[in-house]
Amino acid sequence: MSTEHISYTELADMPARQMSMGLALSWHAARDPHHPALTMNGITLSRLELDRAANRLARDLAQRGVGRDDRVAVVLPTGPKHQITCHSLWKLGATVVPLPARVVESELGQLVSAAHPALIIGAELDEYNCLTADFEPDSDLPDGPLPEVVSTQWKASTSGGSTGSPKLIVEDRTSLIHPEQPIPILHMRGTDVLLHPAGAYHNAAFSQTNWALCWGIHVILMGRFDAREWLRIVQDYKVCWAYLVPTMMSRILSLPADVRENADVSTLRIVIHMAAPCPPWVKQAWIDWIGPEAIWEIYAGTEGYGATMISGPEWLEHRGSVGKAPPGTEIRNDEGRVLGAGEIGTVWFSPPVGNPFGHSLEYHTYGDVGSIDENGYLYLADRRTDLILTGGVNVYPAEIESVLEQAPGVVTAAVIGLPDPDLGAVAHAILELEPGLPTPTSSDLTTFVRTRLSPGKVPFTYEVVSESLRDEAGKLRRSRLRDERLATDRHTYLKLLPGPC
Repeated sequence: MSTEHISYTELADMPARQMSMGLALSWHAARDPHHPALTMNGITLSRLELDRAANRLARDLAQRGVGRDDRVAVVLPTGPKHQITCHSLWKLGATVVPLPARVVESELGQLVSAAHPALIIGAELDEYNCLTADFEPDSDLPDGPLPEVVSTQWKASTSGGSTGSPKLIVEDRTSLIHPEQPIPILHMRGTDVLLHPAGAYHNAAFSQTNWALCWGIHVILMGRFDAREWLRIVQDYKVCWAYLVPTMMSRILSLPADVRENADVSTLRIVIHMAAPCPPWVKQAWIDWIGPEAIWEIYAGTEGYGATMISGPEWLEHRGSVGKAPPGTEIRNDEGRVLGAGEIGTVWFSPPVGNPFGHSLEYHTYGDVGSIDENGYLYLADRRTDLILTGGVNVYPAEIESVLEQAPGVVTAAVIGLPDPDLGAVAHAILELEPGLPTPTSSDLTTFVRTRLSPGKVPFTYEVVSESLRDEAGKLRRSRLRDERLATDRHTYLKLLPGPC
């Protein structure tokens, strides 16, 4: 089909069917052109405006040689341009490689080298074809619908940069999608208004927002998370479906009681959280506030080895669980022996049915440590790489962090293990504090922790930082925090809180 022979009129008459993600955007624009599609900072693009922008950009990129199955790295900040660029690439049948926009050049170089893209959009690196972030397509190019092209692989994500050399995870799914059939596990509806505050490059945000646009859902983005602004958006736009990470959930709970109580969140039908362990007290508070039926948790990884999901009512019956373990999931000790119910070890997943990520037919692990109870429910303890072995005892940072984040004034806590000549390693707590509140002393914090955890889990030292400890995806990069401190003289880098440790 030539470009001249496809029109919005033809698309409006086309019955719903499996179609490419690029065509799905045009299909919705043809059927209801003025319906809101994408909103950020109070500015809304209609379906037609979004699609026309993507069509024009696609034609410009095609003239630059981008074609079917070319990998193109998108290094753009969260915002409409990110979605427009990605959908323009799917219109050409290309494979999108989403990369973080806020990285130093050396790290970006490592990520790009793992992907070997034909083009980079949003950054400039030597030896690569690049377009800068302010690039605009030729305004004289047509902006009507393009003929359908299906990407053999719709995306390729990078992972592992926080713990080792970056690796490329190519999802062996095509860009085919049904524009009226959202994936059941996400509990989305075509009439929903969706609020997503995570960074556009992050796997969850990237997949969920772009799929939602293909399902005709109104997507609202946040360039920077702000708890009060999140509540305002939910109320003003009557948000039905929201994604959060536990830190965001905690910061919303930290707002003055009257602010939360006066906000109308009655339209929230689904709140899905993932990307990091959720402290039980945070989860319980959200269940009490929004209702258990609205709260869902997903445990998964970019690699696609295995996933679980649990509803609010189910969590109340299995407090602390992330859901039923997939069939074949095993808990193994360091020697590879399969452990019994309730025993803690590394979580291993059997090969997924259909194998969409092209994994070998072997068991795989994200490196997480946990246990499975007698009813088959999975409970996570921490990541193996973050575990602290102190005096022969396993200490899990997430457990200590969950307690510290309940202490007055603490916004986020990161606990890492630092070398100790006597114990092998000791727990060091890095704290991000609430601005304007009194700084707690290390003595106060130690007392607080000791009333909630055994003595072996109390941090030896505390440190305060001014920058955010979590990235745009809400993740703690403990390995990076540890490496930064190990690279500095231990006696000079610690900004200890006043008071005895």
